[in-house]
Amino acid sequence: MSILKTSLRNVLAHKGRMALSAIAVVLSVAFVCGTLVFSDTMNTTFDRLFATTAADVTVSPGDQTSGQDQQSAEKDAPTLPAADLKRVASAQGVQAVTGDVTTIQATVADSDDNNLGPTSGAPTIVTNWDTGEHKSSKITSGHAPRGPTESMLDADTAKKHKVRLGDTVRVIAPPGSFTTTIVGITTFQTTNPGALLLYVDTPTAQTRLFGTTGVYSQIMATAAPGLSNETVKKNVATALGTGYKIQTKAESTAENKDDVSGFLNVMKYAMLGFAAIAFLVGIFLIFNTFSMLVGQRIREIGLQRALGASRKQINRSVLTEALLLGITGSALGVGAGVALAVGLMKLMGSTGMHLDTTDLTVAWTTPVAGLVLGTLVTILAAYVPARRAGKVSPMAALREAGTPKEGSAGRVRAAVGLVLTAAGATLLYLATRTDTASDGVKPLAGGVVLTLISMIIIGPLLARFVVRALSAGVLRVFGPVGRMAERNALRNPRRTGATASALMVGLALVASMTVVGSSMVASATSELDKSVGADFIVLSDAGQAILPEAAEAMKNTPGLAHVTEYKEIDATLTYPNGKTEKDTAFAAATPSYTEDLRVPVVAGELKDAYAPDAMSVDEDTATAYGLKLGDRIKADFADGATATLTLAAITSSDMTIDRGAKYVAISTVSTYVAAKDMPRNELMFGTAKEGQEAAAYARLKKDLKPYPQYQVRDQTDYKQALKDQVGSLLSLINGLLALAIIVAVLGVVNTLALSVVERTREIGLVRAIGMSRRQLRRMIRLESVVIALFGAILGLGLGMAWGTSAQQLLALEGLKVLDIPWTTIGTVFAGSALVGLLAALVPAWRAGRMNILNAIATD
Repeated sequence: MSILKTSLRNVLAHKGRMALSAIAVVLSVAFVCGTLVFSDTMNTTFDRLFATTAADVTVSPGDQTSGQDQQSAEKDAPTLPAADLKRVASAQGVQAVTGDVTTIQATVADSDDNNLGPTSGAPTIVTNWDTGEHKSSKITSGHAPRGPTESMLDADTAKKHKVRLGDTVRVIAPPGSFTTTIVGITTFQTTNPGALLLYVDTPTAQTRLFGTTGVYSQIMATAAPGLSNETVKKNVATALGTGYKIQTKAESTAENKDDVSGFLNVMKYAMLGFAAIAFLVGIFLIFNTFSMLVGQRIREIGLQRALGASRKQINRSVLTEALLLGITGSALGVGAGVALAVGLMKLMGSTGMHLDTTDLTVAWTTPVAGLVLGTLVTILAAYVPARRAGKVSPMAALREAGTPKEGSAGRVRAAVGLVLTAAGATLLYLATRTDTASDGVKPLAGGVVLTLISMIIIGPLLARFVVRALSAGVLRVFGPVGRMAERNALRNPRRTGATASALMVGLALVASMTVVGSSMVASATSELDKSVGADFIVLSDAGQAILPEAAEAMKNTPGLAHVTEYKEIDATLTYPNGKTEKDTAFAAATPSYTEDLRVPVVAGELKDAYAPDAMSVDEDTATAYGLKLGDRIKADFADGATATLTLAAITSSDMTIDRGAKYVAISTVSTYVAAKDMPRNELMFGTAKEGQEAAAYARLKKDLKPYPQYQVRDQTDYKQALKDQVGSLLSLINGLLALAIIVAVLGVVNTLALSVVERTREIGLVRAIGMSRRQLRRMIRLESVVIALFGAILGLGLGMAWGTSAQQLLALEGLKVLDIPWTTIGTVFAGSALVGLLAALVPAWRAGRMNILNAIATD
């Protein structure tokens, strides 16, 4: 109990200084717990949604592996005839049956041709209203559709776009467009996954969405009381025979969960990764706090040793303080994590996915994980200071400094740091020398870890040189005050190194991501300039295929010299050596594609691949299967006959756009695949007539305005879209990394605050001999600035090394241009000085308020 009382007394005596360390624990634990609670809540929400909407037994077409397959389909989704509905209804044990007519290949637009669909990646769903829909939605205004000109819209979309009863919307579906009047508003019974949901009656859904009557996308059966879903499933399978996909409610729910689990898991583990970074940075803060607190209590610890306290007791006392700090911070972090999860749910709501807080799920493992992890990390960070405290001798009570001297520690640190630096640099270099990107991942990861550890180890040694260099350009212009700030920063290089290392971690990651992102944009821009000859590109960012009427509108646009169609055709290829390549896809295009994309070839001419019954392969495929010009390749088209094609060209694999593509003419494919089975265009290119670029661009945008699901871009637009996509990703990553930087800033504040207390007598003396309060505050601010800049130099240098190595590795996948954004790097460096300045405001203010006589009298 005496150790606990002593530890508790010390924590309370330094509660202000402990608070900043506790904040680091709180933030880190909050991020972990918030991520877990948010992830569990998302799973609960979708589980309830899928369980509510799934039928006891669901029948789907046999070649439809998942409901999500329709999202990227290039042709009409498979359907079930009305006869199947009757056969399912007649199966033993089926109490009721409904036919579902749903597509996610449609677009819903308002009267001004604005797309009402979500921009978050969720689908636009147009479906029929039947009794089964009552499970997921209810009518909250108006009435159900009663004819071909009436429809209902979900409440969230109606609110977002200010759609009211009586308004008309246009549905752009594969068979054609049609206009409908909103006569009802529906509200989700469970949660809105962010989708647009438009209901029409069943006959309208069949004819307008699938172009024929008496068809269904799925058939839903309800099991009779007393019969299991498995039993009814077997009976339905007997009634239908083979060629169908039949699932029970449990199976359908599990499949739907799998469809979203990939996205949820990526988001979960990414956020946990950032939480781990925050924990790493927090370790430096806690380590510094306890190191300085132990240093300030040397005489106190010496007296305790003189009075009989053993090394183990002193060690346990410090670790108990860390335990109290860890438990308190972790407990607060758990609560903050729940609040963070609620905030994330509100944020998701702003994107269209409205999550209900009644689904908030806090599993018992979440607070336990937060408490255990936060406490262990805190104890781990305090272990070395506790071990040093245990080594304090009783004689320390009789002198000013009693910290055990470790004469060889600096030499050992230097040796270990240099070895790890060399090993890490070697791995980073080896990562750039691999033949494939996958082979370089492990060396790159190892190099990143080793160089990070090495910088942490030799940071105190580098501080002596880097801080002096920085001081020459930053501090010495301030005269004696600047020189004193330099000496203060160098007084304890280990502390300066640890403080700077916390900032280094966050900035290294920011710099590396910025280099990679900037290189991605530069590489894509360079490839576009080099390879793309077309003036305009038309495609759907949501992955929707281009409808025939939109394609015709583009072809009829005045001012275009030519229009190129591009689509993918699934096939199985059998090569002359007898080997088969399954699940491959042809890049089928019109011959003008050779003008729109400059594809380098290693053998033959690409235009020859667009001759009848001809094709091309890339050089990697040619090498793998021993192919040469003139070889005959058998192609079994997924929806057509078998063709024998002549290899007319071999393209280079050293390209980014269409890397690995196998080219064939659309006219060749149409010989073997029926028109009804031909997929729609994935994208289209347009080239303007000489001197008519601006007019053709404006007219093309006008002609395609009735099809808002497609984007018309010239090369400038396309480059900007790439920049925006990468910029959005970097903003998200840097926003998450800001957590680590915030913790690092707290570390600087804590170090300065404790340093001011440590130097109380010294501050009193310099004030007594004439230093003004203003000069004192400036000295502390300059010390903070130089520490922050030291951390920025380490972090930005390390990050650029990581980013450069990653770019060299990704060059094997086409990321060939290294672009270091010096403006951004310089801005971050200057921002680090500002961070240091802001971090010093409170410690400098407190130092300036010290009473001179009380400070001199401090023991």
